[in-house]
Amino acid sequence: MSAATSTGTLFLVPVSLGESAWDVTHPAQVRNQACELTHFVVENAKTARAELKRLEHPKPMRELDIRELPASPSAEELEALLAPLLAGNDLGLMSEAGCPAVADPGALLVGAAHRHGIRVTPLTGPSSLLLALMGSGLNGQRFAFHGYLPVDEKERARRLRELEAESRRQDQTQLFIETPYRNDRMFDALLANCDGHTRLCVACDLSTAEEWIGTDTIGAWRKRERPAITKRPTIFLLLAG
Repeated sequence: MSAATSTGTLFLVPVSLGESAWDVTHPAQVRNQACELTHFVVENAKTARAELKRLEHPKPMRELDIRELPASPSAEELEALLAPLLAGNDLGLMSEAGCPAVADPGALLVGAAHRHGIRVTPLTGPSSLLLALMGSGLNGQRFAFHGYLPVDEKERARRLRELEAESRRQDQTQLFIETPYRNDRMFDALLANCDGHTRLCVACDLSTAEEWIGTDTIGAWRKRERPAITKRPTIFLLLAG
């Protein structure tokens, strides 16, 4: 607990993106800090326990206070999840994978912590969005993340054309994701709706042994072998010329 306040500290604990070992994707000090925590708010309890075991948390899982964060928590639910912090205990927030509170409902808990004046400390760890941007060769000075695009085919096509136009106007890299089993449909939509000169990066299974990143123009992607992205965690990035 922070000596300066009567409340605990909310630590944002990154989670491995795949089966990579913690000592590969997380600094030792992050691992040590996470192993000192006994209270956690997580997106999925089963996934969190598996990650804490991989982390070699010294306490048995049954002795840890692990609570799940609803996808759309009410104000009352957020207050209940903050209770350990308000009682003076440190607490770790964990996402399903990667950094919590980025494309993740954990942001709501972080916001609630700030409203109570609770100290928030983000810990260093893998972020698929930044790793994809780093490996894409696209504009890393100006970029925007748009989360999931519409599932409806016509709406998705319209949104892709909007993002491409915005990218062209602002010289801005556009990042977005898709549910893994719909990755191929997203790839097909990109080839069908984007200009041939627009550059597209596809980044899969980042930080794992199966990691693959490819960047080319839409025109070139139409001619080359399609990437094997079915059911693989994937980030899509585009930059219009």
